[in-house]
Amino acid sequence: MRIVLKLALLSVAPLLTINAWAQIPSLAKCTRSANLLVCADADGNAYSVNTVGSTIYLRGFEKTGKRYWAQTNSRYGQLTFFTGIASDGEAWVGYNRRVGWTTINRFSSSGGSSAKFTCSRIAGC
Repeated sequence: MRIVLKLALLSVAPLLTINAWAQIPSLAKCTRSANLLVCADADGNAYSVNTVGSTIYLRGFEKTGKRYWAQTNSRYGQLTFFTGIASDGEAWVGYNRRVGWTTINRFSSSGGSSAKFTCSRIAGC
């Protein structure tokens, strides 16, 4: 779940102004090329996002858990499936489905976590 929240922050980061950046020093600093985005935050976490067609490859390192992780997202129209694995053996699967301005999200992990939640552009999650 921490991964999903970090990626959500990444999608919001471009909307922040320079003044807001100065007020929120814990946001990740990123470097971007045509298909690759590499980020690191002040807490020592690092992650990358690589886009190849409709597939997105995510890789990262979580400092608190001292674990590496990888996730692959495949998009088919309004439906995105994802699978991931971490260096401690945890694996997860899930999907996101867009319906208008609403996103229906569901995931399950081998660590026992699972959730289904709905997010709206207006009301949030």
